[in-house]
Amino acid sequence: MGNVYADIELGNPRRPDLTAVRVRALADTGALMLCIPEHVTLQLSLEPESMREVSVADGRKMRVPYVGPLKVTFGRRFCYVGALVLGDEVLLGAVPMEDMDLVVNPGRREVTVDPASPNLPHVRIKHAGTGGCTSD
Repeated sequence: MGNVYADIELGNPRRPDLTAVRVRALADTGALMLCIPEHVTLQLSLEPESMREVSVADGRKMRVPYVGPLKVTFGRRFCYVGALVLGDEVLLGAVPMEDMDLVVNPGRREVTVDPASPNLPHVRIKHAGTGGCTSD
């Protein structure tokens, strides 16, 4: 299939005076988190909130900074997430894609809004008894 990329904008909601950064992000449904390189962290003046341990593709474990919040924008959709600082390109994982209700179209090698909910992001939620809910 090859790699699929999405044009997104990253901003620091704690610093509205800073211009958001437009990036081409690798869309990876096998990864959960948003990952950003250190230079994006510097551009957006993001401070580390904590350290996280991650496992990378070759099985190694490493500790990396966790920063946030970030505002992630795709077209007219957006979400707020934390990000892991590692690598040399932005990686858009499943959590922000689900939050914005985006889908990967492998045939066209692109990220799009879910055609079933073209106007507003849709979140699938079920009640789990009284007072609670869970996502599908």
